Amino acid sequence: MTTADPSVVLPERPLALVTGASSGLGKAIAQRLTADGYGVILVARRAEVLQEIAKELPGAHVAAVDLLAPDGPAKLAAAVDALGGKLKVLVNNAGIGGRGTFADIGVEGYKRVFALNFDAQLRATEALLPALRAASPSSVLIVSSVSGKIARPKAGAYSASKFALNGWADALRAEEAAHGVHVGTILPGFIATEGFPQAELLAKRATRWLVGEPSQVADAAAYLIRTRRPERHAPAPWRIATVAVALAPRLVARLISRPEMVPSATE
Repeated sequence: MTTADPSVVLPERPLALVTGASSGLGKAIAQRLTADGYGVILVARRAEVLQEIAKELPGAHVAAVDLLAPDGPAKLAAAVDALGGKLKVLVNNAGIGGRGTFADIGVEGYKRVFALNFDAQLRATEALLPALRAASPSSVLIVSSVSGKIARPKAGAYSASKFALNGWADALRAEEAAHGVHVGTILPGFIATEGFPQAELLAKRATRWLVGEPSQVADAAAYLIRTRRPERHAPAPWRIATVAVALAPRLVARLISRPEMVPSATE
């Protein structure tokens, strides 16, 4: 683990930590938080990639941490302690897709997805909650997914982990309100990133419009921090889909079972 000179984070630049910051949504959120005046700790396994990103972000620090390692949470806490011990924003963004039917990937496949998409988020938050309370009012942002409201074929492990995140976020929100720690959930729809290229949807004109940009998720993060609202879809119109699943579940089930909506193993 390496960090930049702590003196770079000025008193007027509050501290934020973003997991999965080496690409995609995490990188976009880190860029937006930097633009909004935060000193950002970039967290991922690829130190060399983080260092390149940090060069473009004033006040950024690098923490090369494997969130699945036993000492991962302790390393996150140490990075925050080295910069003063107070954390205004934690963004739990790291995650993987985990494609395949349950018959194909089985229980072990689900465990692998849950390890990073759910367990790692809880462990990171547990380690950093004292710092967030010390810096209150502060925020924990949980990057979930519309798939945490609507499950698609061949994405059961991913959806299950995101459903779990949503339930945990609701409970944590109520528990931490008295401590001044806001908990906000971001619900991205289809976003084209390095890990989720959305190739099938982008290949067809009829579905291309469904795919959003990482900057829209970053906007949602900024919105939740500013307003302290409980959740935000990204792009915002995806809220219609989560309402539709409650009002017309059979229709939604037919739509998400169409071939172009079913993820491939490489999505």
